[in-house]
Amino acid sequence: MLKSHDREKLINAAIYFGANTRHCGKIKLIKLLYLLDFEHYRQTGISVTGLEYRAMKMGPVPMELYQEWDALEPDFAEAIDIVAQRVVDYVRESVQPKREFDDRHFSRRELRLMQDLAARFRDDFSRPMIGVTHEERGPWAAIWDNGRGNLERIPFALAIRDEDPHAQVTREAAAEYEGIRLAHGH
Repeated sequence: MLKSHDREKLINAAIYFGANTRHCGKIKLIKLLYLLDFEHYRQTGISVTGLEYRAMKMGPVPMELYQEWDALEPDFAEAIDIVAQRVVDYVRESVQPKREFDDRHFSRRELRLMQDLAARFRDDFSRPMIGVTHEERGPWAAIWDNGRGNLERIPFALAIRDEDPHAQVTREAAAEYEGIRLAHGH
C-alpha cells in the first residue's frame, strides 16, 4: 500500500518557511510552496506537497490551503500560529511555528530546494517574489493569459520546458508516478 505523506510535508514546509524566512504570511508562504512544488516537479516529475494550484490574478494559488487558511484543520493549527499585526491600513500575517520542523518524509533534494528558497527569499516580503512566480513563460502566465484562465488548474507539466535536456526523462517519470498514484487510489 502506497502511503502519501503530502499533508505532513505541506505542514512541515510551512513550519520550515515560517522558521527560516521573515515576513512569511499567507501570500509569501503560497509563493514559496508554488516555487518548491514546481521546481521539484521540473526536476523529478513529482511535486512535494501534492497541492493543486489555480491561476488567480494574484498568482498561482493552492486553493485547498487558501480556503483552509482562516480556519486551519487541527493538524495544521497544532503546528503553526498565524500572527496578525496591523501595519498602517492593512494587517500583515506571519507564520509562527509551534513545533520543530520534522524532515523525516522529505528527500535530500526537497530539503535542499527548501533551504535554497528560504535563503533566496529570507528577508523579502511577498511583493518582490511576484516577478518570479509571474515569470513571463512560466506555468502561471501560460494559464492566466491576461485573465482568460482565471481559476483554471495550472498543470505541473508546464514546469518542464522542451529545451531542458532532461525533459523527456522527467515527463516519463511523471507519467509513471501518476500511474502509481492512480493505481493506489490517490
